[in-house]
Amino acid sequence: MKRIKNFVVVVILFITAGIAKAQQVDSIKFFTDEQPVELTLTTDIRGLQNESDQDVFQPATAKMKFPDGTEIEEPVQVGARGKFRRGYCRIPPIMMQFRNASSPRFASLGKLKLVIACGAATADEELLLKEFLVYKIYNQLTDMSFRVRLMKTTYNDSRGKIKSFTQYAFMLEDDGDMARRNGCKKRTHGQVLTESTDRATMTMVAIFEYMIGNTDWSVPNDHNIELIFSRENPALLPFSVPYDFDYCGLVDASYAIPNEIIGTEKVTERVYRGFPRKMDELQTVLDAFRAKKETIRSLVKNFTLLGERVRNNMIRYLDDFFQMIENRSEVKSVFIDNARSS
Repeated sequence: MKRIKNFVVVVILFITAGIAKAQQVDSIKFFTDEQPVELTLTTDIRGLQNESDQDVFQPATAKMKFPDGTEIEEPVQVGARGKFRRGYCRIPPIMMQFRNASSPRFASLGKLKLVIACGAATADEELLLKEFLVYKIYNQLTDMSFRVRLMKTTYNDSRGKIKSFTQYAFMLEDDGDMARRNGCKKRTHGQVLTESTDRATMTMVAIFEYMIGNTDWSVPNDHNIELIFSRENPALLPFSVPYDFDYCGLVDASYAIPNEIIGTEKVTERVYRGFPRKMDELQTVLDAFRAKKETIRSLVKNFTLLGERVRNNMIRYLDDFFQMIENRSEVKSVFIDNARSS
């Protein structure tokens, strides 16, 4: 009889564990679904604002309502992150730690960045949505890119000191997940020079950064570039994956400052920050951009969370790039003759 009871207990535990696992959020589907998730985040907002150290987390509650009607509410941990926006914005950028014993259904999401609007104004939310689109554009060009998920987020102050408010935000795919789905892994490394990375991927990154008008990145300085390494062949050069695009000309944030070293007067001025390439190398990568031109234009045109005027301005900015790459002499001038040498 005792053996039967023990067997029943084991079966119940096995079934319960299976159900719990089945109810976990699918971390892949989370970033491939297109519809926004409704997120309610409750925490000590003033505590986030006052925290100056990295990797210091505080208790929070996250409630997500998915497009299919599923709702999940669990305790999580949140922390302030970032540098510039931490001191400049209404609420600092947030890192959400879902991998907790108290978060069995969210645990599969791991540790994710929540990219939020810098202020409470409509214009702040607009900039956030434009940066979200930049990520989606790069997703069209290569799988070696960070996926994002739009979140309609309500912020509740657990101490009742700050009035609740709702704005769009987006979550950025975990870097380890991004690396794994590309057959790669993260790895501790020292300084890596730009030309000591995979050449074809670096060419794609540098031209994309030029397309969106972004100079706020650097491989050697480990700035807004993630390096991932092949799992099968560790001897291969690392692959570069860009992120953090709020300073780019396509977003044109009010707080973005032109780069004094480069000598630009406006962040909308394009400057190629990559190294020179041969014309055949350039044309191979530019063909990938040409192939996605209409897809990219449609992506922006149909993103109705942004006003028509804003979308048209973004399309015009992108069209300038697509027009330029059809001029062989301009391609040679920008990407070969005037490319950086050091």
